[in-house]
Amino acid sequence: MTTATPSPSPETVLVAVAWPYANNHMHLGHVAGAYLPADIYARYHRMRGDRVLMVSGSDSHGTPVTVRAEEEGSTPEAVFQRYHQSFLATFEGMGISFDLFTSTDTENHRQVTQEIFLRLLERGYLYEAEQEQLFDAKMGRFLPDRYVEGTCPKCGFEGARGDQCDNCGSTLDAVELKNPRSRLSDSTPELRRTTHFFLKLSAFTEALQQWVETKEHWRLNVRNFTLGMLREGLKDRAITRDLTWGVPIPLEGEQYQSKRIYVWFEAVIGYLSASKEWAASPLNPSGNAEDWRAWWEGDTAKTVYFIGKDNIPFHTVIWPAMLMGFGGLNLPYDVPANQYLTMSGAKASKSRGGVVWMPDYLERYDPDPLRYLLTASAPETSDADFSWTEFLRRNNDELVARWGNLVNRVLTITRRNYDGRVPDAPATLAPESRELLERVDAAFASVGGDYDAVQLRRALNGAMEVASAANQYLDQRAPWQAVKTDRDHAAETLHVALNVISGLVTLLNPVLPFTCQQAWKLLGHEGDVQAAGWRRTPVLAGTVLPEAVPLFKKLDDAIVAEEEERLVR
Repeated sequence: MTTATPSPSPETVLVAVAWPYANNHMHLGHVAGAYLPADIYARYHRMRGDRVLMVSGSDSHGTPVTVRAEEEGSTPEAVFQRYHQSFLATFEGMGISFDLFTSTDTENHRQVTQEIFLRLLERGYLYEAEQEQLFDAKMGRFLPDRYVEGTCPKCGFEGARGDQCDNCGSTLDAVELKNPRSRLSDSTPELRRTTHFFLKLSAFTEALQQWVETKEHWRLNVRNFTLGMLREGLKDRAITRDLTWGVPIPLEGEQYQSKRIYVWFEAVIGYLSASKEWAASPLNPSGNAEDWRAWWEGDTAKTVYFIGKDNIPFHTVIWPAMLMGFGGLNLPYDVPANQYLTMSGAKASKSRGGVVWMPDYLERYDPDPLRYLLTASAPETSDADFSWTEFLRRNNDELVARWGNLVNRVLTITRRNYDGRVPDAPATLAPESRELLERVDAAFASVGGDYDAVQLRRALNGAMEVASAANQYLDQRAPWQAVKTDRDHAAETLHVALNVISGLVTLLNPVLPFTCQQAWKLLGHEGDVQAAGWRRTPVLAGTVLPEAVPLFKKLDDAIVAEEEERLVR
């Protein structure tokens, strides 16, 4: 990735992003919940000159992948490969700037997972024990958690899965479900005994509680949910399953051949394995395979995990417990989990449909309007609802009319009246000109602070308020009229407006990278706005301005009915 001029005290920041199950295409809920916030955060820190590593990958071993394969009469590998390629296309189309997006189906990931397994076993944090698990007598096999659905024992939700209830967020064991049913045969499974390895979570309750209580910068819902779990006391949890698709147990013995390390234990290790894979790959410009240590062992490194709220327990309790047990690796600095993005009031779901699929969106629309909408209404503190009516309004009223029109009219008036060049500004600016420049410069601290705190809605709003102030400044000074009677007055207005736009291009770039790069070029700047640093880059008098082109397309009202019809098909 390109980097900006280093700040006086550059930080080392790991942006760890949720690993999607590779069992279907990505939809808007995934992008809003984890991938777009992570990208905005990473882009901001790169512009500051910080040392950023953003990693994730496809969860190829998740039981949703094997369920999909059995439904299709295919293989888990074929299913995972198909959707892994779809994810890569979505990230490219949406500008999600991973340093590495890999998968759990690599030799590197197997080795790292097995290393952690063996270390935890050696330290007494893993043990073998018998447990009762649900068995499908019709199919003659034990049922992994995601192969079972039923009624949540805590909230009564009838569509709970064997590992978790999406309605109340509780982590579950499949045997706790009321009225369980097998997804393989739709029959009622029976309980049978089997032997598995357990993670001794109970040994970490006190240490985790003390650690979480210090995290006053965490989102309140994340901190409170986690402390609630810890105050109830943690139960040991099985980390292996009777499966043949996944990471093998690294122990000798016939009894282990038909078992695999289970996905909830294995997938979170992907953050570490992906960091190691990146460091040892040609993607690492230094060529030093040990560079991963800067993010995982450095005393001042920040590791920030971008997930949806259904993944909170795995990232604030289970993964930190595993890291504590392993020893010597950094615990999460922050876990800014988002709430759900609903579609007409219903939770977006890969399996239940009624969603906007990302490949479909990218066939018909540009990425930045969606990046803008999903940031402006980000589900940071409560669920947010997506509607095509709101998409249309945000695009036409805010991107086209407020921001895009500001850029277009200033460039057009300047080119038309000053020989296609940036005019000179007077030695002494008018008070309103000085005030507007001071406002945009001050926004780098406030907007940057909001990006850093993962308050992305507030950051975007802060930048757009400067755009509104710039529009008011233009309306007040009316350079399109002044150019006929007082060219110096108009020249000052346009010179100041171009420099304010230059600042806004940088402020908005983490959210709108495609159109901000386009606007950057329209201002006569060279290179990449991402590499220019977190500051306003001056637009100098005499700079040749290319012909202005609109940054955004105004959308027709008819798209709302068209897209809503697609949504219910």
